[in-house]
Amino acid sequence: MMETGKVVLGITISLDGFIAGIGNDTDLPMGANGLRLHRWFFEDTTPQDEAVMQQRMNTTGAVILGAKTYRDAIDGAWGGQSPFHAPAFVLTHRPPQHRVEGFTFVTGGIESALEQARAAAGDQGVWLMGGANVMQQYLAAGLVDEIALHVAPMLLGNGTRLFEHLDARLVDLDLVQTVQTPAALHLRYRVITPGARPNGGDHA
Repeated sequence: MMETGKVVLGITISLDGFIAGIGNDTDLPMGANGLRLHRWFFEDTTPQDEAVMQQRMNTTGAVILGAKTYRDAIDGAWGGQSPFHAPAFVLTHRPPQHRVEGFTFVTGGIESALEQARAAAGDQGVWLMGGANVMQQYLAAGLVDEIALHVAPMLLGNGTRLFEHLDARLVDLDLVQTVQTPAALHLRYRVITPGARPNGGDHA
């Protein structure tokens, strides 16, 4: 089980490394064919898939996302309401006029957003859920404790890559959990900091 108090990058990804299809915007929040990534959660869900997502919800005390994710998804995939059962913090240069309850807009950068999210989360975890630019910034800054990937069994071909701009930063990972279902391969890695030693994990 995931420990509390951690910063966890968690997202669904295609086998070829994309988290959204090409052309994602408010009318098409996940881009071309992007919603197919999430069939493990919306359509082809098994009890194991449900348990993986429930574990995430049970250990999340705050969420961080980017302005584009908020702008494109809030009136599209999310129907104008927050999908989270925890406070959400949006990294942005200019807070939007349309603000949905449950979201706080942060203009002071990634460390300010993380400080506020940690204060709201208490001893629970902080979930980095998108978009790619936000997650890349936190990875490059060495602020991510775990990476949880839900690998969809598909090749998307084009779109938004998750690990495209990391400034050549080497990130060593320790695999601590695997859950395989017909709909997805759920992988959880601990990000190894200098001097840290892997301590194993649970595999299912």
